[in-house]
Amino acid sequence: MKTQSFVRISYFLVLVSSFYDLCHTPTQPYLSVSSASTYTHTMESTQNQDHTAVSYQNVVVMRHADRLDNFDPCWASTAARPWDPPLLEAGRLRAFQTGRSLGHSLGYPIHRVFVSPFLRCVQTASEVVSALSTVDAAEVKVSVEYGLCEMMNKVAFRNDVAPKDGNWGFNITQLEAMFPTGTMSSNAERVDKELPQWEESFEETRDRYERIFKELADKYPAENLLFVTHGEGIKVAVSSFRKDAKVYKVGYCGYVQLGRPILKKDQSFITGEFDVLTDSDQTGVSYNITKPSHQ
Repeated sequence: MKTQSFVRISYFLVLVSSFYDLCHTPTQPYLSVSSASTYTHTMESTQNQDHTAVSYQNVVVMRHADRLDNFDPCWASTAARPWDPPLLEAGRLRAFQTGRSLGHSLGYPIHRVFVSPFLRCVQTASEVVSALSTVDAAEVKVSVEYGLCEMMNKVAFRNDVAPKDGNWGFNITQLEAMFPTGTMSSNAERVDKELPQWEESFEETRDRYERIFKELADKYPAENLLFVTHGEGIKVAVSSFRKDAKVYKVGYCGYVQLGRPILKKDQSFITGEFDVLTDSDQTGVSYNITKPSHQ
């Protein structure tokens, strides 16, 4: 028992040292790491450890572009699906331009895109993926993810436009057909198999977003991800990983970048905590930093 305890302590010290060296490497952006969130190594692999590869995982969380019903209040009164507005043409253009900007400015490729099933998000993601393909030849795979959907309550669905029978009528095959040929992921399994329950609370929505961000990132730790979701999701992406931040504005196609270090040994990963890498007002998201109260 003493030998095993000593080995575990020694491994922990090596891990902390590796994180410290990583976070203070001049060629990488600074990322403070509070703890390793996953311990997947067996004792045998720990005892025979020779080296650990270190990398970063980057996640971009983006709001959809300009939705039609916010500019045409009468649209919902005649729409077949008033709860699921499309984008304005100006919104499509904004999404495409944002995608091109991401391709030029991020400094890393996007490997996978996960998108809410609502039409405004799918149209936004389609334009972003098309734009990324004009900048970076890297292959991008897209998946529709129910856990990234809008808040399922009357705050998000104004004027009582939610379907009376509870059938939201998402045709996933039709939604997938909106993306460029060859970009849909053929083997990705959704984390959430169905939509959240109607009338979920703010607290349940926040918990859902934080959970889905982490679970999708943990599912693909060696890849950089883009989540296309809704305004509340952007707020959660900031406040969950920067506890002293309070978001007060999220513009159309506003986004934040998250990053965390990854340690790899054989086929196992140890992940650090995400940090928010985007400053307020830098990419269409504005937030305040709360100051701790003095005792």
